[in-house]
Amino acid sequence: MSIETLTFPTGRKFKRQKAAACAMSVALGLLTGCAPLSSVVTYHNDNYRSGWNQNESSLTSAKVTSSSFGQLFNIALDDQVDVQPLIVPVVGVTVGSNQGAHNVVYVATENNTVYMIDAVKGTVLYFKHFGPPVPTPLGCNNNGPNVGIDGTPVIDEKAGLMYVVTYTLESGQPVYRLRMLDLGSLAEKVPSVVVSASHVLSDGTTFNFNATYQRQRPGLLEANDNIYAGFGSFCDWGGSQSRGWVLGWNAGTLKPLPANQMNDTQPNGPSGRFLSSVWMSGYGIAADASGNLYFVTGNSDSTYDGATSIQESVVKESGDLTKVLSLFTPSDQGALDSGDTDYGSGGVLLVPKDPSASASMGAAAGKKGQLYLLDLGNLGGVSATGIGGTPVDIGGCWCGQSYFSDGTVHIVSSGGSNLILWNVQTSPSLSLVQKATSASIGSGQDAGFFASVSSNGTGASSDPIIWAVSRPTTKGTAKSPAPIGLWAFKGQPKGSTLQQLFQGTAGGWFTPDHNANANIVPVVANGEVFVASYKQLRVFGLH
Repeated sequence: MSIETLTFPTGRKFKRQKAAACAMSVALGLLTGCAPLSSVVTYHNDNYRSGWNQNESSLTSAKVTSSSFGQLFNIALDDQVDVQPLIVPVVGVTVGSNQGAHNVVYVATENNTVYMIDAVKGTVLYFKHFGPPVPTPLGCNNNGPNVGIDGTPVIDEKAGLMYVVTYTLESGQPVYRLRMLDLGSLAEKVPSVVVSASHVLSDGTTFNFNATYQRQRPGLLEANDNIYAGFGSFCDWGGSQSRGWVLGWNAGTLKPLPANQMNDTQPNGPSGRFLSSVWMSGYGIAADASGNLYFVTGNSDSTYDGATSIQESVVKESGDLTKVLSLFTPSDQGALDSGDTDYGSGGVLLVPKDPSASASMGAAAGKKGQLYLLDLGNLGGVSATGIGGTPVDIGGCWCGQSYFSDGTVHIVSSGGSNLILWNVQTSPSLSLVQKATSASIGSGQDAGFFASVSSNGTGASSDPIIWAVSRPTTKGTAKSPAPIGLWAFKGQPKGSTLQQLFQGTAGGWFTPDHNANANIVPVVANGEVFVASYKQLRVFGLH
């Protein structure tokens, strides 16, 4: 690559492009003295699912409040986006008319299309379509008229690879395929594999994975040199055929792991409706430093026993998918089940007591809006409290938590229509202490929304900012999607209220079903904020 490729124009975009070019030069070994760009290669930033970028030096609270912060680009896409954008700062693009090194944002749509977009210029570098999506599976309108790429892909930056699960019609039948893509060309490095699995039920009969009834929604996970994906249902329909699965494949060969996790192996239920889905509103399956997996299951009407039926539970699973290591099930599991009040509407966040330490705690909430703090060493079985005492109320949660530290460990919840900043207190006992709350961001649809955090380091002067995307309050149409909003709040409040720094329209949303939630995660990297929604990607930053 030549130095000329890194030149940039003068004018109002000078500072932003100069910073990006400087950092890219460092990454390529061409210059020194500039901070390298940050990558976001998995759902919510890391396998703990913290949602925290602690290396953001450009977006300070003072700059975000100023008139210099706003929308930079609006890039048209071919369909709705239900996954989080991913960022790789230096990609050698080898296809299309703009080959060479680029700071790339990857966005996947429900049309089974993956886009490569220049994050500095806002231009589409290349896109690839992987087959027709499945229209309205089983008649379920949840998440739009098409279902294609519905779970956030994962990137192995060192290997230069992206892993993505597509949902396509093949000879009129729905098929899931796991694909391994080259980051620079989106070409498949090895042949894709059809997702399949089987499990022995408790009466000795075999139950087979059926792509017609299963929905791949949680963000993909790379851990233990494997790729993992969770599966739930479409609108809880086909309940006798749909069960919660966690499947894994070798990252190098895409060979399926010998074992899998199915969350309900009972052959009979009160009405033949099994489910125990892994859906988590799109939140990714988490992994700790030892490679153990964590996820939350949804409702069922089978008989809970903590072994052959593990609905409404936080599950700790071995990385080889051979053993459930630990469970946490709220003691009101029966009421959650009968009321369709899924604990599994949100994911599980893994929380270290210190940014340099391994995670030792977990936090998970569901539709009921109660956030439990859990001990990862022993999740606690059936319990009314978890390890943090009485669970705290955060508002109904079709959502997921975030984490950051500025000398104090914080959890950010986003239930209802408010952000709540919690301090994790370890003495005299472990508990969650409410620090501050935002004003309502006016989210519609089901309760809750998604947030992320950026900061410049981990200390008292790190100036953390909490970013959130509100769900639409009206249904909208295909021609006039209902607006969604990007919000920013100062993460170090002076009192009990989170100070608002920014609010602006960040895209639109339209699905035939008003309850098809916009599970949009704002992504912050390298002085920019990325929000993908209905047929568009909007990029915010400093002008």
